[in-house]
Amino acid sequence: MNGSTKYQEDTLSQSEVLESDILVLWLINDDYNTFDFVIEVLMELCHHTYEQACQCAMITHTTGKCDIYRSYYEELKAIADKMLNLGLTVEITH
Repeated sequence: MNGSTKYQEDTLSQSEVLESDILVLWLINDDYNTFDFVIEVLMELCHHTYEQACQCAMITHTTGKCDIYRSYYEELKAIADKMLNLGLTVEITH
């Protein structure tokens, strides 16, 4: 019984460590890109459904930014670089 409790405690600690490695990719509002273009990019690069992409585009437009993807740095960096090359404004945060 004590062994399984110890295992659960270790697992929880490992989960907490893994969660701290997860970062957020934010789409920042701009006055240059159309909704259709932003939606297309979100669907292609972030694998959003059409509905998700529309919601993210609207949230970005109304609030100034939107959390569009969560993952590890390497994956977010690759997506962010592609989005920047396409003319979108993004940032990665904790």
